[in-house]
Amino acid sequence: MPRIVVTHAIQDPERWLGGRAERLAAVPGARNVTDLLALDGSHHAAVALEVDDVEAFTAMMATMPPDVAAQAESHGVIPPITVFVEA
Repeated sequence: MPRIVVTHAIQDPERWLGGRAERLAAVPGARNVTDLLALDGSHHAAVALEVDDVEAFTAMMATMPPDVAAQAESHGVIPPITVFVEA
């Protein structure tokens, strides 16, 4: 199961961290999920995770369902969102 890393800017680290449970619920089958904040104090964040179906995950990220997009906005996510997949 490949590891995926999703990066983006955020408005407020505490607000973003507060949305962890909702992020987990939005990605069924996600495992080993880790939230990361930039050490330099900038408002950049990443989520590292493993998923069962990489193609389904990348399709969801490419065309985010309205509820997931609204959730990202409520957590203070600032596009663009970049997805990396373990090679």
